[in-house]
Amino acid sequence: MNSITVLLAEDHTIVREGFRKMLELEDDLQVVGEAQDGRQAVALVKKLRPAVVLMDIAMPLLNGLEATRQVLKAFPATKVLILSAHSDDAYVKNAAESGAAGFLLKQTSAQDVCRAIREVQKGKMFFSSSISKRLDRLHRLSSDRAGGLGRKAVRLTSREMEVLQLIAEGKSNKEIATELGIGAKTVEKHRDHLMHKLDIHDAAGLTRHAISAGIIESSVQLTIV
Repeated sequence: MNSITVLLAEDHTIVREGFRKMLELEDDLQVVGEAQDGRQAVALVKKLRPAVVLMDIAMPLLNGLEATRQVLKAFPATKVLILSAHSDDAYVKNAAESGAAGFLLKQTSAQDVCRAIREVQKGKMFFSSSISKRLDRLHRLSSDRAGGLGRKAVRLTSREMEVLQLIAEGKSNKEIATELGIGAKTVEKHRDHLMHKLDIHDAAGLTRHAISAGIIESSVQLTIV
């Protein structure tokens, strides 16, 4: 029997080790790599080509949602299962829009995590029960608003999402430029585009937006001078 290869993307070492030990007990599941942030996860998917990625949402440098989009754009056959300690509407909505095959709360039992990996590897979807209920409610709300004059959703590019997260993590333009390998002037242009698109005009506002959208958790917010 061929094993299902799995990549673990989680920034907390103790949590990642727990998932690894749990999956190692299953004969048909094989952990082939571990990532500490979204950018490393994308790089390891390109290198290892795992069948399934367990992807935490709140990770430094590149969050799990944007990492999922980048992974699926490059390798659409890869299945991504989102992991989160939160089930806020913003998290669920953004995870669904990222193209993930499922969403698991970190409180999910080991049995269900393993079952979810097997199900998505077969091409099915898998959600924690509370997440399924939220998706149903969000779908109904979306249908009710169809044809109305609701505010149009703002679409950010992958680079803009990366810059937004790094701004929200308290990094300066120079630090962002170094992290992304681009010029400081280019970072400034991305910052201006973000403020224009989101109608937000300061770094504190961008940080609040990143938190409300589930791009970062409030616990990683840094003080902005």
